[in-house]
Amino acid sequence: MKFDKICILGLGYIGLPTASVFATHGLKVVGVDVNPRVIEILQAGEIHIHEPGLGQAVRQAVESGNLSVASVPEAADAFLIAVPTPFHDDKRADMRAVTSAAEAIVPHLRPGNLVVLESTSPPRTTVDLLVPILERSGLKAGADFHVAYSPERVLPGQILRELIENARVIGGITPQSAQAGRDLYATFVKGEIIQTDATTAEMVKLMENTYRDINIAIANEFSRLADRFGVDIWEAISLANRHPRVKILNPGPGVGGHCISVDPWFLVEAAPDLAKLIRQARQVNDSQPHFVVDLVRETLGDLRGKRIAALGLAFKPDVDDLRESPAAEIVHMLQKEGAAVKAFEPFKPEGLPGIEAAPTLEDALAGADLVLLMVSHTQFRALTPAQLAALTSCRLLVDTVGAWSGPAWAAAGFDLRKLGVRKQI
Repeated sequence: MKFDKICILGLGYIGLPTASVFATHGLKVVGVDVNPRVIEILQAGEIHIHEPGLGQAVRQAVESGNLSVASVPEAADAFLIAVPTPFHDDKRADMRAVTSAAEAIVPHLRPGNLVVLESTSPPRTTVDLLVPILERSGLKAGADFHVAYSPERVLPGQILRELIENARVIGGITPQSAQAGRDLYATFVKGEIIQTDATTAEMVKLMENTYRDINIAIANEFSRLADRFGVDIWEAISLANRHPRVKILNPGPGVGGHCISVDPWFLVEAAPDLAKLIRQARQVNDSQPHFVVDLVRETLGDLRGKRIAALGLAFKPDVDDLRESPAAEIVHMLQKEGAAVKAFEPFKPEGLPGIEAAPTLEDALAGADLVLLMVSHTQFRALTPAQLAALTSCRLLVDTVGAWSGPAWAAAGFDLRKLGVRKQI
């Protein structure tokens, strides 16, 4: 198939980079978002998310005349749905954004069109939810128009490169739909493009993130066992990983973000009688912030009135994405115990509602009784004992990510406690 114009619904962490890449490769792209603030920012030539190189890519796409933004869809050759799929309080998938996006496409759907769902979704979403909505147009999916599912598989901080270089899975409701999807993504994808059916493609994405979640869960559980037995988990993992067939991940304060902390629940929802290991891993990782708070309490004692400098709120290093962040949950838990927490997130200085945000590292450290490291941002990892000592008189440190180690910290007068280490470093 040949595509001249595409319409992308959702201009977030995936939709906006995807729109810019298609546009810089010669397609006319209309980017749609329901948030007026997002449209306003993009129309002013700025971007609303942090991603290396994205600002330049968007400006280049806009200046070429190939990328425009709007609040409602327009007629196009292909429609891509890249809206959020969070979960409800009971961990069921919230598919309202996907439903709304599909409904918005219906008035513009024409014979020969392609509709691609990119949003991470529970198995059978494409065939059981998306297709029936699109067929309200009076057209028959698979006969009059094509429908496919193609999950994003990119790493924040490297999205633009990985969109182009990574392998792309295209799952069609028919082989012809999969081929149409392949034709579209071949516009810019240099990696292998693999065609399959829609439900398999949905399952692939969920399996990838669930695999990661389970491996993180065992690392977090190992950290709790090490604490119980008086072992340094960081040393133990380093030694275990010398085995040629072992690669244990590092523990941390929990699992966040819009993928690994969310996607496994879609499998649990779809098959609760079968997804028992998946549920247990999610429960382990969801409970990890409690162990961080326990460590802070052991270090400081009664937390009422204590001042804590929290370093990092993002769900992972060197990104501005705070969605489902365990660091934010830890801050709220400390606040409930009466601590006064001031957080510094260098990639999103405004922080989150309900959390006092420090504009600078120095401001966060001022008057602190304890420094709590929760995200291994390069800026924090690079801090030396001498540098930190010059910024604060506080000498109590809790490191939840294994960023600070070595005798220099004790030599500088710091009492450094680490997650998964009962003995003092």
